[in-house]
Amino acid sequence: QVQLVESGGGLVQAGGSLRLSCAASGRTFRNYAMGWFRRAPGKEREFVAAIGWSGGNLYYADSVKGRFTISRDNAKNTVWLQMNSLKPEDTAVYYCAVPRPYSPVGSTWEGDYDYWGQGTQVTVSS
Repeated sequence: QVQLVESGGGLVQAGGSLRLSCAASGRTFRNYAMGWFRRAPGKEREFVAAIGWSGGNLYYADSVKGRFTISRDNAKNTVWLQMNSLKPEDTAVYYCAVPRPYSPVGSTWEGDYDYWGQGTQVTVSS
């Protein structure tokens, strides 16, 4: 079992930055990859970014590449999503997730993830 708690969401103006955190507990954090997804109002949940267990493999959706950075600290059982140059279209609930065993690292399909946090709201005003 894995418990995930996101934090760091909020209201920010376009062009601003936010840093989301995801604290994990319940299983050895360094043994698994992590992902971030988001769900905008009226839309399906979509992949944002993923990181391998060691932090050496990084994956991003095209829509956030160059603006968002995923990172992790296994000693702190935490993964972050640094979001810069935010746009109104980044408005969504952001979720961190743990992939199922043997799922490909960096999978963009939410079905490959079996543990999810409760989400944190990010709102970007124009």
